[in-house]
Amino acid sequence: MNYNNELRIALPSKGRLREGMDQLFLEKGVIFKNLISDREYIGSIEEINNVLVYFLSAKEITNRLEEGSIHVGLTGDDLVQEKIYNYEKRISKETKLNFGKAKLVVAVPNLWIDVVTMADLEEVCNIHRNKFSRRLRVATKYKNLTNQFFSKCGVVDYRTIESHGSTESAPFNGFSEIITDITSTGETLRANSLRVLEDGLILESSANIFKSLTADWDQSHNESLKNFLTKIA
Repeated sequence: MNYNNELRIALPSKGRLREGMDQLFLEKGVIFKNLISDREYIGSIEEINNVLVYFLSAKEITNRLEEGSIHVGLTGDDLVQEKIYNYEKRISKETKLNFGKAKLVVAVPNLWIDVVTMADLEEVCNIHRNKFSRRLRVATKYKNLTNQFFSKCGVVDYRTIESHGSTESAPFNGFSEIITDITSTGETLRANSLRVLEDGLILESSANIFKSLTADWDQSHNESLKNFLTKIA
């Protein structure tokens, strides 16, 4: 089947973004059709012509937006800014949605009572290097955003450790000294005896509808996008 004429929309298949999306679409009367079962990952939207919907992970949506294989995707600011180099030139934010709100932050152990700011952290990095002959470790899933933020704050004597699981447990398990992580309420950080530095906010993120600037667009695609955005407004 040739899908060139359809507006290709990617929506989250699971997680907190899917939960927020389901609630929004229920309120707005957005109904999916042509879904064979709950496990089907492709469909369309009633009352909006020439639309093809894919259900993907938020991370894959970000990748597809960058390469232009989808026209529109629902994902978070955090993934877009972490995964897409020069993202402003490759995608545009069409609509900010009122869910999926979270913050990417720098968190340190509660026992570090004298470390309150990023300037304090830089001093600790230097002490750590001199004492242990190695750089302070920062566990994170957001290496690029972390490096950009630390550089802006003048913190250089550290190294990032890529996290593939529960980032907030890394200091307790001895895998890192501190972390940067995404948090909505801060409860998980507190449960792991971590706290956010006073000036440790890296990014405020929320769910958004993004438009790929690298996809092939024509008048019918733009018209379908307009109808979709009107439906969920």
